[in-house]
Amino acid sequence: MIDLRSDTVTKPSEAMRRAMAEALVGDDVFEEDPTVRELEEKIAALLGFPAALFTPSGTMANQIAMRILAPPGTEVLMEEMSHPFHFEMAGMASLSGLLPRPIPSRDGILDADSVLAAVQPDVSYKPRTSLLVVENTHNLRGGRVYRRAAIEPLLAAARQARLASHLDGARIWNAAVAAGESEADLARGFDSVTVTFSKGLGAPVGSAVLGSAAFAKEARRVRKLFGGGMRQVGVLAAAAILSLENRSRIADDHDRAKRLASALTGLPGVRVDPSAVETNIVIFDVPDASAFVARLKESEVLAAGISKTAVRLVTHLDVDDDGVDRAIAALRRAAGDRR
Repeated sequence: MIDLRSDTVTKPSEAMRRAMAEALVGDDVFEEDPTVRELEEKIAALLGFPAALFTPSGTMANQIAMRILAPPGTEVLMEEMSHPFHFEMAGMASLSGLLPRPIPSRDGILDADSVLAAVQPDVSYKPRTSLLVVENTHNLRGGRVYRRAAIEPLLAAARQARLASHLDGARIWNAAVAAGESEADLARGFDSVTVTFSKGLGAPVGSAVLGSAAFAKEARRVRKLFGGGMRQVGVLAAAAILSLENRSRIADDHDRAKRLASALTGLPGVRVDPSAVETNIVIFDVPDASAFVARLKESEVLAAGISKTAVRLVTHLDVDDDGVDRAIAALRRAAGDRR
């Protein structure tokens, strides 16, 4: 099978498996796992933050950040198709008493005027607005990238409105490569940032949330509250450390995604905009996404239907050029192309 459902489906490499088997471990709830400490120090230095905390998932990392930065009963601003709004099980409401305020956008990239317009007035009969969340890259908008030039006005708007700011940087690795800017450049100025090691980098599991030293200390308490306290978890941190080396090959995934988008252009019943593909995600429309995905599976290609008409393909390190060639052939068959 050529699995293009997500970049989370990768298998750990032999080197990762060896690193996991040989990892030095301790009890992380007691802050005694040396491999976890190494990972947290590495990722904090890479992103330019004072401290980081290893978490089981990006969803938990995002929920920890929102719990700390936003008081209960307040609103959190985010783009209307963002991951915390669509894929985090209403966690912000059930765990932290927060209300999302989704903001429409043309292509997933928020602008300062829209953010300021969504801030509630300071009156007694409206909830306060407390936090701005930015997702980079933006998953459901086809992996669109916030470059530093787009981030600066958003952070300025947040400061003007006295909002905290959080960056959901699960795929910040892809954003950095596409933008030609470092992860630290894209993260600078946010109060907190999340990153994920199992998206695009090949680790089997794991994310991190970053912020100030005080933020990280409180994040450890909230992680425990949410059931995320872990024990001899250096076996997972070891794979995450090694996964950082895979940042050097992410451009290959972007090139392969663009090949897929180009091949989809002009196929019967398919609507796609190749110019919108910036990273490793391709989203296209067909009359019936479920039927199209089923036809792809018959040709041993797995894809994700993300709405009744939209299909998503995600390239990753387990799909090479030959795999892309096979996927293109399957896409043509699924679309009924007779060329």
